[in-house]
Amino acid sequence: MPALRPATTLEAATLDQLEQLADLMAAGGVTVLSGAGLSTESGIPDYRGPSGVARRHTPMTYQTFTGDVLARRRYWARSHLGWRRIARAEPNAGHRAVADLAAAGIVGGIITQNVDGLHQAGGARTVVELHGNLDRVVCLDCGASTGRLEHDERLRTANPAFAPEILAVNPDGDVTLDDGALDGFQIVDCTACPGGTLKPDVVFFGETVPLDRVSHSYALVAQARLLLVLGSSLTVMSGRRFVIRAAKLGIPVAIVNQGPTRGDDYASLRVDAPLGEILPELAARLR
Repeated sequence: MPALRPATTLEAATLDQLEQLADLMAAGGVTVLSGAGLSTESGIPDYRGPSGVARRHTPMTYQTFTGDVLARRRYWARSHLGWRRIARAEPNAGHRAVADLAAAGIVGGIITQNVDGLHQAGGARTVVELHGNLDRVVCLDCGASTGRLEHDERLRTANPAFAPEILAVNPDGDVTLDDGALDGFQIVDCTACPGGTLKPDVVFFGETVPLDRVSHSYALVAQARLLLVLGSSLTVMSGRRFVIRAAKLGIPVAIVNQGPTRGDDYASLRVDAPLGEILPELAARLR
């Protein structure tokens, strides 16, 4: 194999792990499972990784969103501002490296728990968005789907003077605001059916992931030679189940993440390092 490119910021032990990972991936057939840690270097905070340790934000649940009109109004006010942060985010070196590995035939499938669309923006072509994408809005009554930019423009028109101070940016596409800043914020309804309730086309906590996405993801795991987990603590069963399935099928699991994960016991290799440094080195070696 060709020698590694010089990497002055990675320790010798990490470079040794990188070499082991490259050996595991060299034959191809890799399925990637990515989480929020892959996008932190694009400026999007995560819940449980290094940027989320001190975070005390409670995410919106599906039950609260659908059952409480005031909570729904608060969510849309916060998300109206927070979505713009994600919309402006650019794919980082980790996203581009995953796309390079896919283009080279090493990675055969990508399952992401992220809702930011940065895999595709980084050049990846076949991505299962397990939890949906914040770039779309769906009506819970008629099922109509619209682009988030169109929805954003409607909210701007309905709330022309809405410009409160942002206290914190949260991982799921919203922000923290003073409660008083939410007074008078107007939400908008579906344009296809009068009074239809609109929701970002993402899976909220307490909501079920669509069965077709789960089935597709299981199929990608079953056909893999290696399941490569990138930037996920695997705390939530929504992602961890694929690691468990791979282990049951005898498919090796490798994890690259900053900090421990709930899938570590299933992994044959663990690399604890920034993905924006590890993945470009890995792609360069495998190319």
